[in-house]
Amino acid sequence: MLKRFAAMAMGLALAFTASAAMAADASMYRGKTITYIVATGPGGGYDTYGRLIARFMQKYLPGSRMLVRNVPGAGHIVGANTIYAARADGFTIGMFNTGLIYNQLMNLPGVKFDLAKMSWVGKASNEIRVVIISSKSPYKNVGDMLKSTTPVKFAAAGVGSAAYLDTRILDFVLPIQIQTVTGFDGAEGEMSMIRGEVVAQVGIASSFDQFVKNKNGYYALAMSKLAHDILPGVPQASDYVTDERGKKLLALLEALSDLGRLTVGPPGIPADALAVLREAHLKAVRDPALIAEAKKLNIPIDVGTGEFVQQRIKEALTQTPETVALLKQAASAR
Repeated sequence: MLKRFAAMAMGLALAFTASAAMAADASMYRGKTITYIVATGPGGGYDTYGRLIARFMQKYLPGSRMLVRNVPGAGHIVGANTIYAARADGFTIGMFNTGLIYNQLMNLPGVKFDLAKMSWVGKASNEIRVVIISSKSPYKNVGDMLKSTTPVKFAAAGVGSAAYLDTRILDFVLPIQIQTVTGFDGAEGEMSMIRGEVVAQVGIASSFDQFVKNKNGYYALAMSKLAHDILPGVPQASDYVTDERGKKLLALLEALSDLGRLTVGPPGIPADALAVLREAHLKAVRDPALIAEAKKLNIPIDVGTGEFVQQRIKEALTQTPETVALLKQAASAR
């Protein structure tokens, strides 16, 4: 009996010690401001997710203040560089498009980050790549695009951005003449479709939800097996790709669909601070109030831990020289 009581007391003491240690770790944020960088301008999917996650992370970091800062430019590259260069004290985190994996694989100009070294906090969703077609477009489906004798104008962010590279990959693997029109960050691509400047765009499905609901456009093509359940009836790009080289590139694009709305910090955040941030993020994205709010906004939540993200980023960056060469070929094609 005494042995059992002693063991129980020791267990309680250890539990209390662990709890106190976590509380002590979390206390580093009390009275402090954490900057959450969103690598796009205001509006659009990333801004919506970033502000929602920042607000609920603040809830689980008592006494802290989350300040959202929009740092757009070069298709998320400027924002990613800013996060990477921040002081590794756990007070700067943020979100950008994981399509920047392409940029790192190709060692493109402007990249000043190494995604493998960054401090991954967690993921809040998926990033199912889709082709959206404007309701004003003469094209009503992929079949119409395939038959087109003139180039089909697609909006994209800056040259080298994830959206640009997604579009170039599609142009490379699909028998569609795509003319990529650059310079549209955030929701600007949607506005360009409404104005009739372009007829289509490649992007993340959840970012286009309101656009589709407002009947400004519709989903024409998906680049993810996840879309079978989320976007039933939308054709898969893989149905139109028969070339083995094209299949390899499309597989890379589809792999990125699992990694969506990631929160990340600069390399070298101390382990205790990173653990607290990961715990706060996990609690935030599992919070029933956040889930209810996300449902009202019609944005999907698909939870993943920082450890999971770290491993998947490492895998995505491990590509054969042949695949990287194909990626470079697709990116440079016109």
